[in-house]
Amino acid sequence: QLRPCYRDLSLWQKLRVPTREFATPLARVGMFRIWSTVEDVTVRVGGPRTGKTGELACRVVDAPGAVIATSTRTDLIELTGPVRKQVGPVNVFNPAGVGGLESSITFDPLSGCQVPKVAMTRAADLLSGVSAPGGDGEREFWEGQARRALAALMHAAALGGRSMRDVQGWVANPNEAARDVTKFLHRSPEPSTMTDAAQFLATNDRTRSSICSTIMPALGWLADPIAAAAAESGVFDVERLLTERGTVYMLGAEDAQTAPLVTALTGHIAREARRIAGNKRSGRLDPPLTLALDEAALICPIPLDNWTADMGGRGVTIHIAAQSRAQLRQRWGDNGAAAILNNAATLLIFGGTRDPEDLNAYATLTGERDEQVPTFDQWGEVRGRSVRRVPVLTAAQIAQLKERRVVIIRRGMPAAVGKVQMAWQRREVKAARRREQWAERIERFDEWRERFAVKFGRAVDTAAVWLDKRRARRNTQPEQQRERVHAVQDPYSSHGENGGEHR
Repeated sequence: QLRPCYRDLSLWQKLRVPTREFATPLARVGMFRIWSTVEDVTVRVGGPRTGKTGELACRVVDAPGAVIATSTRTDLIELTGPVRKQVGPVNVFNPAGVGGLESSITFDPLSGCQVPKVAMTRAADLLSGVSAPGGDGEREFWEGQARRALAALMHAAALGGRSMRDVQGWVANPNEAARDVTKFLHRSPEPSTMTDAAQFLATNDRTRSSICSTIMPALGWLADPIAAAAAESGVFDVERLLTERGTVYMLGAEDAQTAPLVTALTGHIAREARRIAGNKRSGRLDPPLTLALDEAALICPIPLDNWTADMGGRGVTIHIAAQSRAQLRQRWGDNGAAAILNNAATLLIFGGTRDPEDLNAYATLTGERDEQVPTFDQWGEVRGRSVRRVPVLTAAQIAQLKERRVVIIRRGMPAAVGKVQMAWQRREVKAARRREQWAERIERFDEWRERFAVKFGRAVDTAAVWLDKRRARRNTQPEQQRERVHAVQDPYSSHGENGGEHR
């Protein structure tokens, strides 16, 4: 059921399949390992620099199929990139320019928006990157209006062969955009898009201004040259990514300016993966797609409250890392944060938390145990014992967890304190790093050898020229000496001849 490709194997062949093809080890409790299957959702919560990224990187290493990994730093790429290169192609989508890395892939938000449904979901993804959760009915009304207007404009731009900068210009000057938008939407197969656009363009100035002010933050990334270059024309092939078991690292800054772009690409990949899974006989991806979302609340606010309930059965594994429950509530609201935690099969609680509300909630989830309390008489002797119910772990114990220790709250098992492994401790990560180091050394040696060969060749040529000149000088010296000797001997020899004649 988890991996349909192994269904027809014999029992002996199934026993030889690695366990990591079906599950990933989360932690070790004593002599036992705690595993999470490929259809389970895991959430890890902890303060900064408590080891969440190091543990999440292990999920990237263990992923049997394609991986989408998000982060605000480059350490996730440095840890897992060499290992993932042995599985399939590795690409980087870095619209924020984090760490100076260039994007190896581009994603145009208008790709596929010729279809009205795609335009609507793409507009929703862009707006969700900057919209706040919850709120009153008035804000929800304006966000709904902005979503419909932006979808109509993106649909028109896709039909007319325009770009996102044209969409931004239409939002900034709706009066000047009416003619082009109306002309392009006449080509649309869905008449309702013309209605949405006409309602936006023909409304009063105050209403239109409110809609535009809601849309513009979702297009703020166009002001960043690096982000704009990452959104150049290009279609991202999700099916090829799944087939080749590739890896895409999405980097984003904490200022959330590029969050709409990262959210749009993540949403596109996840929805395409869900569509591909729906066309399969088993109804799931095989091998599964892994979403390793580090700091998802900051750079990739996708609808996790809905995806965590649905994606697992379609072959999409979701691993989430957040700093606190408050961060989840801030991004997805109280109901959304509760849904994410309820849908998670495993909750890993790292140390470093100082919020009393979160600590008390975690202590409640660990359950209670019986504690015997002795009773003493006036002379200090034990006269009896009473039983009282106390938490298995107190809030203070959870807050003071040691390094690499986590509280594991998993479905179907009592709460436990386990030890997690960091990615840099993995044998395959060390081996991949050594291979890269040796490759770099060999490359440097080859460069040095080429430079040495060039310099040595020049030296040989110079020496050959010098030897030729010296040889030429040596060959000319005897002749010069003979000429000098002959010049010296000629006078005497002619005098002798003359003398002989005289005599």
